[in-house]
Amino acid sequence: MCRLSINNLVPLSKSSLESFLKRFDYFRDSELRQIEIISPSVIKITLAAQDSARGFDWITVSLEFSSVSDAKIIENSKLSHIDLGEGITLLYQEETFAFMIGTYNKLSDTQSSICYIKSSSLKYQEGSF
Repeated sequence: MCRLSINNLVPLSKSSLESFLKRFDYFRDSELRQIEIISPSVIKITLAAQDSARGFDWITVSLEFSSVSDAKIIENSKLSHIDLGEGITLLYQEETFAFMIGTYNKLSDTQSSICYIKSSSLKYQEGSF
């Protein structure tokens, strides 16, 4: 498993979310590798995905959510059973970033997802496959 340094994290903004998701095809058919609870208010998710900016090579992408206000997390031992055929949703509404497994359109949909995180800050980092 690739361990990533906190110094290389890049902030994601509301305006950059859509292009980020398109770059990785909304993480459709990707692999959810790890969910790490760093502290009660910081959660990191690591995914393996194809990167259109690199000729669709596979890389890892870690998403770090800070100032987490609510979350429903899946145990790491069950991650291999999660189907990411629909990809993930990342959105920014009501001054909150939301991560959800599956395709959703609004913040209130988080309760429908099998895994979600709500936070006030979102950063990402790329790593080797």
